[in-house]
Amino acid sequence: MWKLELDEEFFRIYDSKKLIAGYFDPDYGDIYPKENSEEIILSMLKNHDKIMGGMIMVPFVKFGLFDVDLDTTLSKVEQNVMRVTQHLEKWKNFLSQTNHNTHSIRISHTDQDMLTITFEIKFSKPTPLEKTKLSEELFPTLNLLYNSGLS
Repeated sequence: MWKLELDEEFFRIYDSKKLIAGYFDPDYGDIYPKENSEEIILSMLKNHDKIMGGMIMVPFVKFGLFDVDLDTTLSKVEQNVMRVTQHLEKWKNFLSQTNHNTHSIRISHTDQDMLTITFEIKFSKPTPLEKTKLSEELFPTLNLLYNSGLS
């Protein structure tokens, strides 16, 4: 259902429809010297160095209200607000259930009507920087998001 593709220093996460479902930014650890970080990360990727996790960024909620051409009714605004409220409850449950107390919510860089959420994911064991192995660690969380109606 999910597919990872390396894009420079992070991985794009694709769903079964081949649409971008989110991003995974590995925690490469403390890289020193900083000015050589690009080369060091490329070497880590090439050598499939092991990491303990990273950050996942996925869509959080789309409002359906902040379009420059918006022309709607009070009833439709109310429906969207209620839908967003229900979606936020699902997210609160997911974050609580998975102990993701620390997270960051931002405006999507591709859609001003959508927010994204970024949260840390810790792997069960040191995992090589290789798509198949990373997938084994990431897919349970992605599947839980999907089954919770959040992706």
